[in-house]
Amino acid sequence: RGGSTETGRALKYILHKGFPGGRNSSVPEVLIIISDGKSQGSTAVPAMQVKARHITVFAVGIKFPRWEELHELASEPPERHLLFAGDAEDAANGLYSTLSDPVCTATAPGCKVESHPCERRTLETVKELAGNYVCWKGSKQPSAVQASLCPFIRWKRVLVKHPSRCFRTICPDPCDSQPCQNGGTCVPEGLDRYHCLCLLGYGGDIHCAAKLSLECSVNLLFLMDSSAGVTLEGFLRFKAFLKRFLQAVVGQDSPMSLGVAQYDDDVRTPIELGQHRDTFSLMKSIEALNFSGGRTLTGRALQHIAQHGFRSTPVLADVQDDLPRVVVLLTDSKSQDSVAEAAKYVKDQNIFLIGIGSSFMRAELATVTGNPQQTIVYSDPQDLFNRMPELQRKICSVGSPEGCQAQSLDLAFAVDASSGVGLENFLRLRHFVRSSCLHFIVNRDVTQIALVTYGSKAHTVFALDTHTSSSAVLQAIDQVPFLGDSASAGSALLHVYSDVMTVQKGARPGVNKAVVLLTNGGGMQDAAAPAQQLRHNGILVFVVAVGDTDRDTLLGVAGSPNYLVHISSYQDLQYHQGLIIERICEEARSPVNLCKPNPCMNQGVCILGPGSYRCECHGWEGPHCETRVLRGDSPRSPALPPHSHVQWSPRGLQHFSRALQHSKR
Repeated sequence: RGGSTETGRALKYILHKGFPGGRNSSVPEVLIIISDGKSQGSTAVPAMQVKARHITVFAVGIKFPRWEELHELASEPPERHLLFAGDAEDAANGLYSTLSDPVCTATAPGCKVESHPCERRTLETVKELAGNYVCWKGSKQPSAVQASLCPFIRWKRVLVKHPSRCFRTICPDPCDSQPCQNGGTCVPEGLDRYHCLCLLGYGGDIHCAAKLSLECSVNLLFLMDSSAGVTLEGFLRFKAFLKRFLQAVVGQDSPMSLGVAQYDDDVRTPIELGQHRDTFSLMKSIEALNFSGGRTLTGRALQHIAQHGFRSTPVLADVQDDLPRVVVLLTDSKSQDSVAEAAKYVKDQNIFLIGIGSSFMRAELATVTGNPQQTIVYSDPQDLFNRMPELQRKICSVGSPEGCQAQSLDLAFAVDASSGVGLENFLRLRHFVRSSCLHFIVNRDVTQIALVTYGSKAHTVFALDTHTSSSAVLQAIDQVPFLGDSASAGSALLHVYSDVMTVQKGARPGVNKAVVLLTNGGGMQDAAAPAQQLRHNGILVFVVAVGDTDRDTLLGVAGSPNYLVHISSYQDLQYHQGLIIERICEEARSPVNLCKPNPCMNQGVCILGPGSYRCECHGWEGPHCETRVLRGDSPRSPALPPHSHVQWSPRGLQHFSRALQHSKR
């Protein structure tokens, strides 16, 4: 506020007015005076009167204070009540130390008050002789002056230090116990709390503890790119990632055996599968890996690993040949040889491939793994370390089918093969269907798959009951021809309803059903009604549309935004495969209505029972009203009159449907 320093008057105000808002006299009163100690008036008497009222006075000096006055103001002993604001941390600690006992509560557990030597500093103005200089003095003689030597004095500001003792409270640092693991930094918060700043990949735990765990049993081999294309920086980044990941997941009782190989022109395996039994020696071997440079021959490296990477030797007797085999490819450089054939060879050896690389490697990694869901793409070096939990999940998904692989499902693909799509994009759609089928176990008891292609008319490429293995389905997909005429999605969905999702064509009652419609958006105007008919009969309609088309029209067919995926280009189709499979799997796990679609043929009526159903037939007989009753014919069995009431459980019905299909053949 400016003005003069009237500390004495301020003390008299306190004596007269008291502490504004203060409580009763049983509560200790503490006065903190923050001043430079250079009051214009006397402070001795008011200070004495304040202390006589049992008010504890702290004097805190600022700038370069006059310590004599502050000593006069402070309570006894002055070394505990006299503080310097220039050393803010010490001043605050000293204030806390003095207040802790006896004014306030006792010192916190584990803490103690200690004294230590300190200095009180101030600036004082002193006289200093600057020397003798010629000066002119008056003379007794008229009109004359006298020259003489005169002393010259100047004022000088001097920093004066006064030795003293200060008090501070010493408490154990909450970080002294080093609670942060895996290179985390402990940051104290007050006297008894702290938080950990964790390295990337360890942020899931308050103490940076490893949250990952490879509780699955696999033979795991890391294949690291050490070519010139990945650069020394990239190689060191992969090496750091590998160390960080293995430190997090490899424990004393880990059921996993692992190895590390690196490649450029050649392939070397410095850490053989199962070579190390403890984490320390494993980390030491990884640290010893060196960058080599050379060409990026990823295809050759994959083939070499498939042939030699998982061989058991007498020395490495711990390697279990019956465990799933997983190769994790770490690369950030486009291959200079072909990877497609090598990747196919690896997968033919029942080796599970996972690819890790930066975003510009996305397409090549998808080619290597054959499935974008088996690739991990990072946006920047730091993002790589954040993908550790994702890698752990992908490794442990081997041999334990996820999603709906273990759920019964009747699945049909309806693929647009019209001229609007074109041959090149049709081949992309065909490849998408092929890679999607890899997510399902194809047989009579789990997943049945049908394929329909359509232009102006729909054609069944194969029905639900045509193929009983994944290999047969994949081989049939590779032979699907391009049609090339106009498109009618409505006729395709109507065809699926009447000629694919029927008991006569292999559809199983009591099993969830889904249709995936792949289209460029053409010929959708007549598709809403057949789609609604399918949904009414308990069949999910999932629409995957590519290109620029009216979203409202697509929604009318899909029925819900949850069952519509709209993609800008055919090249991006593969990146949405995981979402599509996930939605289909959600449907496969949902409760099923045994009477939808109607398993009864020839206008038979399906009647639900507890966990089963029966068909009520008119003019027909059999469990599904499949046999006509001719006039004059006697009933085939006393148990099966013309109005048949046969009750079926889902399992019994599946066996009957299978027998019926064989008899039709």
